Amino acid sequence: MLDIAWNPTLNTLTRNAWRLSFGGGIAPVQRTPSTRIHEAPHQDLYRFDSTETDGGRPVLLVPPLAAPAHCFDLRPGQSLAAHLVGSGKAAYLVDYGTMGYSDRGLGFEDWIDDFIPAAVDRVSRLHDGAPVDLIGWSLGGTMSLLTAAGRNYLPIGSVTAIGTPIDYESVTMIAPLRMVGRFTGDRPLTTATRAMGGLPAPLVQASYRFTALQRELTKPWFIARNLHDTETLARMESIDRFMADMPGYPARFFRQVCTELILGNALAAGSFQTRNGAIALADLAVPVLAIGGTEDVIAPIPSVRAATDVLTGSPSVRFESAPGSHLGLVAGPKAKDSTWAHIDGFLDGIVAQTA
Repeated sequence: MLDIAWNPTLNTLTRNAWRLSFGGGIAPVQRTPSTRIHEAPHQDLYRFDSTETDGGRPVLLVPPLAAPAHCFDLRPGQSLAAHLVGSGKAAYLVDYGTMGYSDRGLGFEDWIDDFIPAAVDRVSRLHDGAPVDLIGWSLGGTMSLLTAAGRNYLPIGSVTAIGTPIDYESVTMIAPLRMVGRFTGDRPLTTATRAMGGLPAPLVQASYRFTALQRELTKPWFIARNLHDTETLARMESIDRFMADMPGYPARFFRQVCTELILGNALAAGSFQTRNGAIALADLAVPVLAIGGTEDVIAPIPSVRAATDVLTGSPSVRFESAPGSHLGLVAGPKAKDSTWAHIDGFLDGIVAQTA
């Protein structure tokens, strides 16, 4: 006969096994309440609901392409958005939606010159012209930095770039692509995507899973080992849902990632070429916080720290490291006491300096 002390654990094991196998999952999807305040193709703007704010500067969350906008709001406890709202910030999110064949001509310039500036202006106007603090994750950080540099007249107060590589030579996992690209250019990477109108969502999802190959291979053992731990399984489930929701890249944007970033390492050289001309990172003139993850293979710490070398026009460029993988940096179990704490300290510090 089982000891009575085992009954709660046994019940949890049974319930979690059923929910994973036949039920609707470990935990329901829960997002921070928000209201859409502007609707337009690839630039929906949301304000996270809050009963009161501290009256300070608003924050705009900038996701990357090929990732769902809820990267900042996976679930309770894994939500930078909820953390910002809870700390009294007026927090906003720009959402690009999905990408189709008709979007194949969209490139970095559409975000740098149009979508992000429009969101910044709208948010600023809602706060009597106050500067807007941008927080971007991954390529969202790249686009935030380029927007602040290329449109330095915008009411941007600061940029926080989380897991944003600057020096792509420091990204070990793409070294083979760079080596082959020296002889072939971008053709092996972009010929098929031009024909398809972009990189389809299933390929984006498969590529992201490949970067976390060990996680995927050991997942059955992870589940078996943690079947009694509902919270751990819920975090795993939120990541699985995130990857399943990844949209694709437009063809032009993906080609620019390949030519400018991966093969050209343009950011490390301090300049990024668009159809509207070159953007010099030295023209960025606001404080910057760059955060790198100790376990991030997509944006290793040296690639992120390079921001301190190229943003020479910024009054201050602060680099911080935090434990976690690429997604773990912004939404992992340790993010609250590391990444989010760094953001809090940075935003509080720059506001104090300008008060």
